[in-house]
Amino acid sequence: MNFNAIFLKSFRVLLLPFAILYGLIIVLRNWLYNKDYIKSADFNFPLICIGNLSVGGTGKSPMVEYLTILLQPTFKIGTLSRGYKRKTKGYVLANKNTTALEIGDEPMQFHQKFPQVAVASCEERIVGIPHLLQDVPDLQVIILDDAFQHRTIKAGFNILLTEYGNLYSNDFFLPTGDLRDEWASAKRAQVIVVTKCPYNLTAEMKQKIIRDLQPEEAQKVFFSTIEYGTPYHIVDKTDSWLLTPRDEVLLVCGIANPKPLKEYLNEKAHTYYQQDYSDHHIFTIDDLHEIIEKFENIHAKDKLILTTEKDAVRLLKFSEQLTSLPLYVLPIQHYFLFDEGAQFNELVKDFIRNFHFNPAT
Repeated sequence: MNFNAIFLKSFRVLLLPFAILYGLIIVLRNWLYNKDYIKSADFNFPLICIGNLSVGGTGKSPMVEYLTILLQPTFKIGTLSRGYKRKTKGYVLANKNTTALEIGDEPMQFHQKFPQVAVASCEERIVGIPHLLQDVPDLQVIILDDAFQHRTIKAGFNILLTEYGNLYSNDFFLPTGDLRDEWASAKRAQVIVVTKCPYNLTAEMKQKIIRDLQPEEAQKVFFSTIEYGTPYHIVDKTDSWLLTPRDEVLLVCGIANPKPLKEYLNEKAHTYYQQDYSDHHIFTIDDLHEIIEKFENIHAKDKLILTTEKDAVRLLKFSEQLTSLPLYVLPIQHYFLFDEGAQFNELVKDFIRNFHFNPAT
């Protein structure tokens, strides 16, 4: 029995009055936007917004990467993120000398994987979009990362993510639950994606979830699972490691929801040890020494250190020390279930191809 989890849930229930107050503020804010007492900015440009209603990891970064891989061969694209926990302020466009401290770990991850894509960070998207269009005037679409709740911008195509194990329809406002926005906000999305589903999700369960979410008639609901790739060395990316049941793994992880990753290691590795950090943790040299010490105390022939792509960009500043260390990065991607990936892809492409500016009246 996990007494810590029970205590945390009990404590969060005690915070219900604060959650109700927070919820009332969110509902009032949305009402003001819905009635146009507070205006959202329209842009005569295709904007694809990726977001969720809750805090925590629903797979937004892998969805940005999925769309980048999908669209880059056909369209000139850019991404705009907040750049959480970066050390800079305002608008920053990534270049060949940019670091994660300047634009944030997730934008840095996009920049490293897709160097030909315009990657920018700005706390205020309404400021960042004109800057990005001025810097890269031949852009054809901008992907807004984690911007669904930021209603200062009205995107033309909204992709709302919700996690299979924590559907927004079963959640409540912070701090009692994980919701940072109200259930009704889901109506603004053109597409809802239920992420991190089990690979063997049944058609019956799919329909049950759709009934729970109660989508609008025009909304399409998709279901995706996580696919893990082959781990590659953090410095020498040509060096890969195929996990086997003999391997003992030190998992270095600072992400919001590591549960699916740990379940994957339970299946693939002999055993794993955890070195957990908070989400978006900025690694120090002391952290690195702690990781190395813990790894050296694992007495096994087949052993490695494994981390996520998001954590890797924050560890790369120690590249000299990491060159000879068996530290590997585990890539992930969305995989759409029920053979519906092609349908999702066409919805996104059709939005860009058929974009027509329709300013709010």
